[in-house]
Amino acid sequence: MKKIAIIGVSRFQEAALLKAKEMGLETHAFAWESGAPGEKMADYFYPISIREEDEILEKCRQIGIEGIISIGSDLAMNVVNYVAENMGLTGNSVEATRISTNKYAMREAFAEGGVPSPISLMAGTDTDLSGLKDAEFPMIVKPTDRSGSRGVNKVERFEDLKEAVETACEISFENKAVVEQFVEGDEYSIEYISCEGKHWLVAVTRKVTSGAPHFVETAHMQPWDLEPEVLEDLKSVCEHALDVLMLKNGAAHIEVKIDSNNNIRVIEIGGRMGGDFIGSDLVPLTTGYDYVGEVIRIAMGEKIDEPKIENKRRVRIRFLTDMEGIEEYYEIKKTRPESVFREVIDQSLLEDPSKLSIFERDSFFIYERQEA
Repeated sequence: MKKIAIIGVSRFQEAALLKAKEMGLETHAFAWESGAPGEKMADYFYPISIREEDEILEKCRQIGIEGIISIGSDLAMNVVNYVAENMGLTGNSVEATRISTNKYAMREAFAEGGVPSPISLMAGTDTDLSGLKDAEFPMIVKPTDRSGSRGVNKVERFEDLKEAVETACEISFENKAVVEQFVEGDEYSIEYISCEGKHWLVAVTRKVTSGAPHFVETAHMQPWDLEPEVLEDLKSVCEHALDVLMLKNGAAHIEVKIDSNNNIRVIEIGGRMGGDFIGSDLVPLTTGYDYVGEVIRIAMGEKIDEPKIENKRRVRIRFLTDMEGIEEYYEIKKTRPESVFREVIDQSLLEDPSKLSIFERDSFFIYERQEA
């Protein structure tokens, strides 16, 4: 039986564990022990922090794994590709991973490679920000190396910039922040899959956020139709960006903004499929494409063909972060309960909405939407 290592056992990794076992692979999962369901789902679980790269590499060599993956986690990609490179397995290079998991390094690569992207600079808690006093605001401040809107703030005036930088640095692993121009436009996330440097578009998702100042993602709608000319431009920009970042194998999650003049700006790219159940749930529901399975096949050294994408249905995932989300949940359950594909709901939120928070997104439901 072939063996695969899976980094992380959070709810986002459950789809990878289930699919790997369905494919007849022996699963070896690594994560800090927390009691997550994924610990018992794996054939073998090792309570090792995903930041302990050398320890995981040594264990993977002992096991004799033939592939290694993680989905929905930027942090996990460091050890995934470190192990893959050192064991001669399929993945992306350690250098590509360094660039694609650090927002400032990514911005530098985009600038050098001609990828349209916001202008930015890196700052620490001791950085002199006085040079930005006369800069054009608003600006966005975010940690260099975190995902999921952690530590993100929109800053409207110079006087609030230092506090936002300190907040971002506090939760950054390297204690650094990116300060960048705020780009207007609609937000989308683009799912790609690559094999030996060939890139294929899988899905376009429309993002809904909480808005300023933190822009926490509260819902995703997939697929999202774009004008043919815009879609072709988007593909060209995204595939060039993937080449610039040297992301050659596996999934990629690309976040972009498109303004009223159809100008495209790449906000950031993760060398993994989208979290928030975008890759694991929304993609197969809307396209019929076995996204997780194909990512696993690539990691196991197999070559894949160009994806066959179907237009199956239109879906939406809604996180219960506010009263609007609760009202939407009740409305769907009342009028179209059969349209709900999956729901994970903390009943205490329904009973006491005061517990709602945009930063707590453990409760969600996925349903077939009727609107275009």
